[in-house]
Amino acid sequence: MKNECPMCEKESLTEVDDAVLEVEGHFFVVKGKRCASCGEEFVSEKEGQKMIEIARRLGIWGEPLKLHRKLSQSARGTVLRIPTDIEKSMKLKGNDEVLISKIGRNKLLVEIGS
Repeated sequence: MKNECPMCEKESLTEVDDAVLEVEGHFFVVKGKRCASCGEEFVSEKEGQKMIEIARRLGIWGEPLKLHRKLSQSARGTVLRIPTDIEKSMKLKGNDEVLISKIGRNKLLVEIGS
């Protein structure tokens, strides 16, 4: 991971041993990087996998839901459709802002903005 923060785009990421992640009300302290400008914290895929393994052993992490979808092209880029059942369960309106992060070589994380 380079030193430029993906959130604020300032070169202010520093290595930390106390990045905090929350899963189902449980907090994990892991190694990662923190932006000195905006305070956002980032963990490597390796650290994230360690946290997931611990969460599985504790019984607080279920197997992720994996749906197979095809990407579509539009005039302005690539489109990924969100299934209706997920849209309803997450109470998405269709005009929600999302944060998209690249995780590793072939994974994307999509977070619903608030």
